Amino acid sequence: MEELTKTEERIMHIIWDLGRCFVKDIIDKIDDDPKPPYNTVSSVVRILEKKAYLGFKAYGKTYEYFPLISKEEYGQFSFKKVFANYFNNSAESLLSFMAKEEKLSVSELDKLKKFIDNQ
Repeated sequence: MEELTKTEERIMHIIWDLGRCFVKDIIDKIDDDPKPPYNTVSSVVRILEKKAYLGFKAYGKTYEYFPLISKEEYGQFSFKKVFANYFNNSAESLLSFMAKEEKLSVSELDKLKKFIDNQ
């Protein structure tokens, strides 16, 4: 699986939410004002298709796109990269970061401890 740019990831989140869609559907879901040009979004979608994130069904010159990789699969891939690159694959480093930086509550820490104890 290839890593996505921020723009590609943003478009993929819209496609994951929509399921099957056309480029115009993606543009409709983008909150930017002004909306990006059709050709720009279409180019990003074609890149996602080349990276094997999207499949398509052709209706003449119109294409309906759909995800080939689930949001969960991409989330796992992304997390593994962050875990390796920023926490050296150390669960202790990750949990320490979460406890300090994310300011977990005592209740959340207790739940996490119970989860670990049950593994």
